[in-house]
Amino acid sequence: MNPKTSSHLRSILAHAVLVVLAFMCLFFFYILFVNATHSHADLQKGFSALPGKDFLTNLNNVANDGTFPMFRGILNSLLVSGCSAAICTYFSSLTAYGLYAYDFKARKAAFTFIMAILVMPTQVTAMGFLRLVTKMGMYDSLLPLIVPSIASPAVFYFMYSYMQSSLPLSLVEAARIDGSGEFMTFNRIVLPIMKPAMAVQAIFTFVGSWNNYFVPALVIQSKDKMTVPILIATLRGADYMNFDMGKIYMMILVAIVPIILVYLFLSKYIIAGVTLGGVKG
Repeated sequence: MNPKTSSHLRSILAHAVLVVLAFMCLFFFYILFVNATHSHADLQKGFSALPGKDFLTNLNNVANDGTFPMFRGILNSLLVSGCSAAICTYFSSLTAYGLYAYDFKARKAAFTFIMAILVMPTQVTAMGFLRLVTKMGMYDSLLPLIVPSIASPAVFYFMYSYMQSSLPLSLVEAARIDGSGEFMTFNRIVLPIMKPAMAVQAIFTFVGSWNNYFVPALVIQSKDKMTVPILIATLRGADYMNFDMGKIYMMILVAIVPIILVYLFLSKYIIAGVTLGGVKG
């Protein structure tokens, strides 16, 4: 076969596969949107591929439901997810910088300890975490959803790997020779270099915190402090007589909008962050 023809066929096949994958990814978002435009009665009739006429009705039902504080839940989730993403990326980068730029005796032990925490499931420490939160007087507040994100072994490891590939120690040494303090060096020299990696991890942390159901279900009881996943769960578990599938689909649709906006805002850093953040071979 002619090499030019073979290359052309491979290109067509690659584009066909990409089109199929894109369709599979976007199809479910489309179905979610379509279902959010139908009433509960229409949804009970079966599947429909065409949008309905009840989009504004469902949105109004969710927004004006006195027993369901949708906008308050979105604000709570934005606060928790935004703060978690900010402190997680900053302090994980700071920890990675400490282990990367300093050579001390317990360096390997500290790295091993952090990696050991990485493989520990959250559910294992749930009861101890709940007792600690209760004794500290933070039960039924948003603080337990934000403060623990300071310690994130997964983000630390990504940042550490990124520094190994992108941050020469000679640059840090030059800053020290010029009289720059350690925090000034980190904030003004290291962080700009880490910007792509921090953007990537900020997206992942934001999405993970936004979708987190387990921890909020443990520590939150008041409805005005509930996050979006908890509110959706309470709406799904409503009384059968008051159950409205159209409201549920609308709430899920509203809930994913902030995630899409954050992704679009930071997406230009993803390829650079993932590519440069790989571990050196």
